[in-house]
Amino acid sequence: MNRALKNEIDGLRQMTVAQLQRKHLELFGEEVRSKHKEALFKRIAWRLQTLAEGGLSERAHRRAMELANDADLRIHPPKDALEDRPACQHGHSATASVGIDARLPMPGTMLSRDYKGRRISVEVRENGFDYDGKLYKSLSAVAQAVTGTKWNGFLFWGLTQSKEASVAQR
Repeated sequence: MNRALKNEIDGLRQMTVAQLQRKHLELFGEEVRSKHKEALFKRIAWRLQTLAEGGLSERAHRRAMELANDADLRIHPPKDALEDRPACQHGHSATASVGIDARLPMPGTMLSRDYKGRRISVEVRENGFDYDGKLYKSLSAVAQAVTGTKWNGFLFWGLTQSKEASVAQR
């Protein structure tokens, strides 16, 4: 990479999001809706390098297109992809229905935890979560009903670890 190109790319780091959006318009000929500074930086830096040094060779481009056309794109995981996962600490299976968050247990599972000296239980249903005879859309909504404050439902019910716990395990 030549010095002028490196300086131009380094200069991108000093730009605001609005300036990066204008630079994107200049280089790509179209406006961009993204306001993510790092994504804009990477895309513009890639374009500057491509313009200065050339992109993929025609042969490499054709091969990439062949591979993309031959690829079997999978929208849903295979039915047996989650079968050999261990059970969670609550004693329920870690598998979930296709299209549902993999952290959720199967419908019919009872989740329980102690909160302020009382046992709280919620039943996982196909269309939500049953707590105290009322159906909630999310585990977070149940946790808020129980505590009166906003909670991440997966964290409240012990279906995921906090960032501190996952960092401590590393």
